[in-house]
Amino acid sequence: MELLHQILPRVQKPARYTGGEWNAVNKDWDRAELKVAFGFPDVYEVGMSWLGLQIIYGIVNRRAGVLMERVFAPWPDMEEKMRENGLTLFTLESLRPVRDFDVCAFTLQYELSFSNVLNMLDLSGIPLRSEQRNEEHPLVIAGGPCAFNPEPLADFIDFFVIGEGEEAINDFLDVFLEAKRRKLSRRDFLLETAQIQGFYVPSLYHVLYRADGAVQKVFPLKEGIPEKVTKRCVRDLDRVFFPVRPVVPSTGVVHDRIMVEIMRGCTRGCRFCQAGIIYRPVREKKPDTVLKLADELVQNTGYDEISLASLSTSDYSRLQEVARSLLDKHSGCGVGVSLPSLRADNFSLELAKEVQRVRRSSLTFAPEVGTQRLRNVINKGVTGDDLLKTAGAAFRKGWQAIKLYFMIGLPTETEEDLDGIVMLAKNVLALGREAGVPRGRLRVTVSVSSFVPKAHTAFQWEPQTTQDELKKRQAYLAERLRQRGLVYNYHDPGMSFMEAVFARGDRRLGAVLLKAFELGCKFDGWSEHFHWESWREAFRLTGVDPASYAYRRFNHDDPLPWEHIDTGVSGKFLEDEHRRALAGITTGDCRTGTCPGCGLCSTLEIRPVYAGG
Repeated sequence: MELLHQILPRVQKPARYTGGEWNAVNKDWDRAELKVAFGFPDVYEVGMSWLGLQIIYGIVNRRAGVLMERVFAPWPDMEEKMRENGLTLFTLESLRPVRDFDVCAFTLQYELSFSNVLNMLDLSGIPLRSEQRNEEHPLVIAGGPCAFNPEPLADFIDFFVIGEGEEAINDFLDVFLEAKRRKLSRRDFLLETAQIQGFYVPSLYHVLYRADGAVQKVFPLKEGIPEKVTKRCVRDLDRVFFPVRPVVPSTGVVHDRIMVEIMRGCTRGCRFCQAGIIYRPVREKKPDTVLKLADELVQNTGYDEISLASLSTSDYSRLQEVARSLLDKHSGCGVGVSLPSLRADNFSLELAKEVQRVRRSSLTFAPEVGTQRLRNVINKGVTGDDLLKTAGAAFRKGWQAIKLYFMIGLPTETEEDLDGIVMLAKNVLALGREAGVPRGRLRVTVSVSSFVPKAHTAFQWEPQTTQDELKKRQAYLAERLRQRGLVYNYHDPGMSFMEAVFARGDRRLGAVLLKAFELGCKFDGWSEHFHWESWREAFRLTGVDPASYAYRRFNHDDPLPWEHIDTGVSGKFLEDEHRRALAGITTGDCRTGTCPGCGLCSTLEIRPVYAGG
């Protein structure tokens, strides 16, 4: 404590490291039979904005005999002071070293956080490779969306949780506690864990490679270990645990508000979207559940905004009813409602107007591409006319700023598609002027990301566009979007390239990741800390060609490094969707049309649940 108090005045935002927040849980260390450190491999402000942390934290800490404490990646200034003074990584609740816990659990929300996982293990004094750990070391586990291709981290993680944590966490706690009582060895515990649905132990699987270096097969080494690891999936969102006493950050964070999940999953079927596959099927909460949770959260947090969270909030079947009920009850106390993830084709301007009772914000839409041809390719079920109609009405109702999200580098993209982005943005701007928005206040922000092919999507076989070509397309847009009222943002192609490498990678990337960490790579998701030259050197020193991951075009009969991970969506469905994409044929939403045959309902024996009946 004395050493920490000497360090904190010399770093940015010391509140990141002090703990003591409202609703934080401090359990008796000596009475806990199982102790878990939950690690978010990014800075406090990012990690505390993730709803999943609050959910898992609440589930574990309400169990007797078990505790969970939080730990985040220290910012480089804090890390420097820690290493100078020999201070190991510690949790916020008790300020105990992470290495003293039984389990160190990471969430993998994005590929560019992988180097931070290694850095946090190193700061904790925990051996990086799983094969180097013994009975004295914490078990290192990981879950989250990036666990659906776990292979790049296979050398470092003892086991992965595949699927939704609420469904799996109690099974893990039960098995671990029983293993401790039986005094099982680490190896025997992992053998038993690997036989539970959704738990993947990479050390119990072997990878064969073809002569050309591509993965031929991933298979289990022991009888009783499944050939495929099937994801865990929550059946009923109304009955599953949801935190009504979340930890309230003691400093500003990215999403500083109440978050109520109203729906999980999305069946829109955008072919680039991994979340739309791994979070299927759609499950909605009943309005009464949402309203009750919101009431308790308002009382227990002091926030002045309620965010109705989901992958596609405007698809929630009872949205207007719920939003109006929340506003009627809470707006008089200065508590507003925000609606993220809106779509231009089912956007209700009257509802948007309603939620502005307390405060007005900008509107955000994601047309993704500039032409209808390419929208059909990616199966984006909106049109340019949908967007223009909505934008024009919004400007006439008093909005002055609209944000548009696009993607470049998608399969079959041409210069005409880039021109479509420019035309759409300028047409939205023109609608603002026609509506009489003052020139100094009218703003249309165009944010352009680069396509990253992801595992388990219809575009998993497609290569990424090269960095040089992405830079040319970014420059092409920049030249044509220079106009008063337009703001143009874009992503670093090098960062997108590294995302693609790890999103489609195999176990050989473990050596690259380790070398990059040794060369100082960390916080790669932050542009000011991303060093492409260090990564390039890591690839050179390990003899691994990153282009073979990012730029390779797979055939449908090629084995994929992640095929032993089962989302419940059939490979045949993804192949058919890929063919339909290249033919420009759209696929309907199973919520509003016929079943497209993704296979999930029969595989997991769970069907969509809609609050609207």
